[in-house]
Amino acid sequence: MLYGADYNPDQWPEEVWDDDVRLMQEAGVNIVSLGIFAWSRIQPAEDVWDFAWLDTVIEKLHAGGIAVNLATATASPPPWVSATYPETLPADESGASYWPGSRQHFAPSSPTYRRLAGELVRRLGERYAHHPAVVMWHVGNEFGCHLWMDFSDAARDAYRVWLRGRYDTIDALNAAWGTSFWSQRYGAFDEIFPPRLAPYSHNPSSMLDWRRFTSDMLLECYLMEREILHDAGATQPITTNFMGPFKPADYRKWAPFMDVIADDCYPDPANRHRVRDAAFQRDLIRSLKPGVPWLLWEQATDAVNWRPANPGKRPGALMAETAQSVARGADGIMFFQWRQSRAGSEKFHSAMLPHAGTETRTWDAVTELGARLAALPELPAPGRDAQVALVFDWENWWAVEERDHPTEVDYLALVLEWYGAFHARNIQVDIVGPEEVDETHRLVVAPALYLLRDEGAAALARFVDDGGTLLTGPFTDIVDAHDQFRDGGFLTQLGPVLGLRFEDFGALAGPSASAGGVGALSTDAVRAARTAAAAGTVTFRLDGAEQRGRLVAETVHAAGADVVAEFESGLQAGSPALTRHRYGSGEAWYVATLPVADALGAVVATVVAASGVRPVVEGLPAGVEAARRGDLVTLINHGDARVEIAIDGTDAETGIAVDRVVLDAQGVAFVTAPVAAAPDRAPASAARDALSLS
Repeated sequence: MLYGADYNPDQWPEEVWDDDVRLMQEAGVNIVSLGIFAWSRIQPAEDVWDFAWLDTVIEKLHAGGIAVNLATATASPPPWVSATYPETLPADESGASYWPGSRQHFAPSSPTYRRLAGELVRRLGERYAHHPAVVMWHVGNEFGCHLWMDFSDAARDAYRVWLRGRYDTIDALNAAWGTSFWSQRYGAFDEIFPPRLAPYSHNPSSMLDWRRFTSDMLLECYLMEREILHDAGATQPITTNFMGPFKPADYRKWAPFMDVIADDCYPDPANRHRVRDAAFQRDLIRSLKPGVPWLLWEQATDAVNWRPANPGKRPGALMAETAQSVARGADGIMFFQWRQSRAGSEKFHSAMLPHAGTETRTWDAVTELGARLAALPELPAPGRDAQVALVFDWENWWAVEERDHPTEVDYLALVLEWYGAFHARNIQVDIVGPEEVDETHRLVVAPALYLLRDEGAAALARFVDDGGTLLTGPFTDIVDAHDQFRDGGFLTQLGPVLGLRFEDFGALAGPSASAGGVGALSTDAVRAARTAAAAGTVTFRLDGAEQRGRLVAETVHAAGADVVAEFESGLQAGSPALTRHRYGSGEAWYVATLPVADALGAVVATVVAASGVRPVVEGLPAGVEAARRGDLVTLINHGDARVEIAIDGTDAETGIAVDRVVLDAQGVAFVTAPVAAAPDRAPASAARDALSLS
């Protein structure tokens, strides 16, 4: 188990470096990420290079038995870069430059930035590729974190090249973007600009391509540095740090180019859904490279600095949050940062070594955590332990949140609600793209899959036909890969699978949705319909209990499907709210509204029972989370009271057989508990071939 932090010795005098190594050893640190923001120290001027200090630090760490994840230092250019080459600066949608003084102040598509960054990476690679201390390379840092989009002239020029490569001819682009609308038809690629400040809505098809381009430009920067390191002789794993469900970068397309996935995760102590949201992020990261352990590259030991209010972690929460990562496949746990900064924007951000020193609860927590992680045996590789797959797709995210739709959809929030219904039941979930759906799961859930590519629709249909269960819901199968309607309306691809015909969206958006069309109802029913619509909800009945839905109440018609529940209020009263359809050897469920929390739980419980999906551990108390990683079951008590849990296995930390565990509040237990019929998994040795850090 790797354990460590970002290390920024360039912020400190050399006199403290030996102390750093000694204290790292005391805390159980065995790896650090080095030099992430050190460009100005390595290259203080264009023709001046200083590697002596870096040589010294690496040698001290190596002598102390601490490995180095060496950064390429390209995430924040020094002031001389923009002063000498202003064309490297990015711009906002109005054309105004983003200036230095912060970080990430570079245009990813700028040829000059790429030339300068490439020279830095080449020198680092040639100097340290064969150093025994360097076991991994860290390219850039949190690509796109602060600069989500660049509208500079460099981006303009690169965008035109990217579009030519995608469409070949301007006629093909015009067809894909539907430019006959609003007289937008282009005569040449050179007439196209980034979607800069405009009077009203941009063409949604062009916005979708712009987001693809933005993600691709960031990825190109990563790939450029990766290739330079390989050319310099680097054979160590190369990666960069992801940020969970980060909208601007399509990490599913990045994942094949990461030797190991690394991620930064900062749960908000004030978020009542903190446990759920963090579990989702860890499941997403694990699912990007199935069968290969991943690395938690950054988390906080205590408080962060960037939120309006920054409370610290409650006692035990650091271990509980870390256990979520280990449970879901992490073989490395690291922090930002090792020593707390004394200046700069992040000086209030917690660290492993706080300003108050080693006689602190933070130091006690990190040293205790290091000892517990060191006590763990070699862990099984994360495999196909989940019976449920949740479809989460970046291109759909970009398209479904574009303007001028029947209703506004917060895609991530909606997906988290669906995920939470399974997480609350301790049912493990993989997070996959629609094209990745296959027979390894029993149940696939695809919420709000507005943009559905042909290959994804085919994979979902094949999954059901082969005996799987599909659960999907409103605003699904609406547009193609260009954000255009297909011939025939909506649900044109999944309609036969669902046994449905789609008529209308039925957005629930206040009093205007509650008026006409209810003349056949009684006065009381009319009043109830208007009240419900005004509140933005409708009702339906499932298993004898009234349930509520929000966002939309779609009008769909059964075309072979069985109607499990009907709407009882609103304009769609009497039309299907929940349907079930046999298709091939499997079945497909559709819910025509977004159920509120309790109703969503009821729908999920119904479909889970029909599909035969089981939780990781049966009968757990509320607030206790369970996750399986091969034969390892991790139990975490996120509640406030002590709990006792029956489970047969072996305590992974002590090797002692157990038939139950007792967990205090925020307590964690790692139990080796094999399953009788585990899903096929790659052997741990094979999975770790991609992560050889010895």
